[in-house]
Amino acid sequence: MKVKIIGVGKIKEKYFKAGIAEYAKRLSRFCDFKIVEVADEQAPESLSQAEMDEVMAKEGQRILAKIKDREYVFALAIKGKERSSEEFAHEINQLTTYGHSDLTFVIGGSLGLSPEVLKRADTQISFGRFTMPHKLMRLVLTEQIYRAFTIIHGMPYHK
Repeated sequence: MKVKIIGVGKIKEKYFKAGIAEYAKRLSRFCDFKIVEVADEQAPESLSQAEMDEVMAKEGQRILAKIKDREYVFALAIKGKERSSEEFAHEINQLTTYGHSDLTFVIGGSLGLSPEVLKRADTQISFGRFTMPHKLMRLVLTEQIYRAFTIIHGMPYHK
């Protein structure tokens, strides 16, 4: 089984890198896990809607170039469906049971995901209505993927 996170931008903060590395190491017993970073577009604070759309489109093209046809794609989107940790674990377990062995999670940049990426996604997932920095979201998502595998395998971590 392969699990991939595609994230816009590089993580520079050591504390985020350390947390992600810890959960990635733990995940290695369950799956082939990797994170793919794509370049973010430099954007000034005040952009017109057309400029925002252009930034998202460019980042979206980079994201889509990293997704293969066979991958089942979760797009992280504020308007996506919220799931409990148990529901998330069940969904992953069901997907793998029924032939989806390549799971990809996509985290957009500061402006979100382009319509093209959202269209390619098989499902949208939300971690609530809070706005989080995409770098922090990468850590949270990695931990939740690990938590899902511990639930699937009946391990005590989840408690």
